[in-house]
Amino acid sequence: MAANGSFNLDRNQKIVLSLCKHLSLDPKILSDDVKENDIKSLYLNILKSSGAPLNDNDEVMKWITFAESFPLDSKSCFGVLSGLNDDLAQKSVLLGNGLKPSEADVIVFAVLHPLLIGLPNAEKEKLPHVLRWVDYIQNKEDFGELFEKILLEKAKFEPQGATNTVKVEVDSDAKKTSQSTKSADKSQNTKSADKSEAAMNPKKRDAGKKATQDKEVTQEKKKSSETEAVEKDKDISVSLLNIQVGLIHKAWKHPSADSLLVEEIDVGDAKPRQVVSGLAKFCNPDDLKNRRVVLITNVKPGKLRDVMSEGLVLCASNEDHTIVEPLLPPEGAKIGERISFSGIDGKPEDVLNPKKKQLEKITPHLFTDDKGVATFKGIPFMTSGGPCTSSIPKASIK
Repeated sequence: MAANGSFNLDRNQKIVLSLCKHLSLDPKILSDDVKENDIKSLYLNILKSSGAPLNDNDEVMKWITFAESFPLDSKSCFGVLSGLNDDLAQKSVLLGNGLKPSEADVIVFAVLHPLLIGLPNAEKEKLPHVLRWVDYIQNKEDFGELFEKILLEKAKFEPQGATNTVKVEVDSDAKKTSQSTKSADKSQNTKSADKSEAAMNPKKRDAGKKATQDKEVTQEKKKSSETEAVEKDKDISVSLLNIQVGLIHKAWKHPSADSLLVEEIDVGDAKPRQVVSGLAKFCNPDDLKNRRVVLITNVKPGKLRDVMSEGLVLCASNEDHTIVEPLLPPEGAKIGERISFSGIDGKPEDVLNPKKKQLEKITPHLFTDDKGVATFKGIPFMTSGGPCTSSIPKASIK
């Protein structure tokens, strides 16, 4: 706990100092709040002290939640950074008009900085948009000596001098032209020789046709393989699932199956959903009443032992399946809201097609990290109130 405590304190200090520099505010007036408050409270207190209008809209809060729940282990950390990299592909800053960093940019930068500093170069190269954003923040904000400068290679982010560019292009064009001419002459001579030889040798002509046909078949197979790979990636995207926050109104034992429970769950619709779950061995029905859960609501409805089920409650399980519990959304999450994943956008299927086995392809990538945060490929299950969690760390989720 001491290590985590010192990390949070250091993190909060840097957030306070960087936000105060951003807003031209004396940080001394907030020195007593650093140890006590979460990032959201620190942010709102700083805005209040600066006299700036309170900006607590959903977008700002989303990025503050992202910063608060950012994982510390390298595997989950890189997965979340990859999602952020995709999110920054089309913009220079997280929020704002694209020219000036926002308070959200400053907060996320302060949290990510120590992790980016320690990231191996091979992994940094996979995050070009994150690095571009870092470079932009460093150039736009005067943090003084608060953060060590993250240096980037100029060749990747800055154009070379105009004169040199023109010269290289001219030389390159001349070289390409010369090579093209030589290649064309060589190709023409080769074709002429091949035609003459083929006319005199029918067997060689037939062999040439076969070689051409084989090449075309190989190219078609390659295209087909690439198309299949794209389709496969689509089938394992968590965006296909409609995962929502629900509230169990009541639960009871299945009338004809000892291992099953039946739950009546509110997901914000006109009427509650009835869901059958294999939780009878692990949960008492009375303990589930008024409990928040996370459930997939676009699975195909069907009967389980003659009782209709209209969803799938997601549960964490330890390795030997002796402990199983439903995932827990935070108290601040709204009933019915859809779970989001940073950097992953997409519209869920109206109803999952069982024949495509989409759910079976996605669930192997669902697990809790070493802190019990529910993730897809290391990217947290996020709500407006924070991430979904479990008391079982490093668990599979199904």
